[in-house]
Amino acid sequence: MSDFVIPLFIALIAAAGLIKRVDIFGEFIEGARENLKAAFEILPALIALMTAIGMFKASGAADIIAFALSPLTELLGFPKECIPLAIIRPVSGSGALAVYESILREVSPDSFPGRVASVIIGSTETTFYTVAVYYGITKVKKTRHAIASSLTADFTGFILSALTVRLFLG
Repeated sequence: MSDFVIPLFIALIAAAGLIKRVDIFGEFIEGARENLKAAFEILPALIALMTAIGMFKASGAADIIAFALSPLTELLGFPKECIPLAIIRPVSGSGALAVYESILREVSPDSFPGRVASVIIGSTETTFYTVAVYYGITKVKKTRHAIASSLTADFTGFILSALTVRLFLG
């Protein structure tokens, strides 16, 4: 069934366009042109973000921060194996997936840290990437409280991921 959803959706759009006598190809080209302009406008922010992530991971800063935070996270019941994931997740989705994969390789996916990492990946957002993309497209310059509130939500998600796993799966 799922193999037919996208072709069916495309056929429905084409049929609606034909019924309304819309130049489907022209509208498609115009939409593609507008999206390419938007992608070109946000490209510098994305390149800067990816470069910063690469430098952060390669420098060992994530490991140093994880070591410094481990007493606090231990007190909160957050597994030390997941600290690098919590550091990278708000910045990079692909970086977070790489860290997540390494966590699952080092510990069992069914272990407490493996389950917490899975909940984190599924319930938190790449805050800085999202802000860079959406605010870049809409040309919003003053983010005001968006980043602070988003990071607070991420922190809450990290702590509650450990609590949720402990309550329901532990």
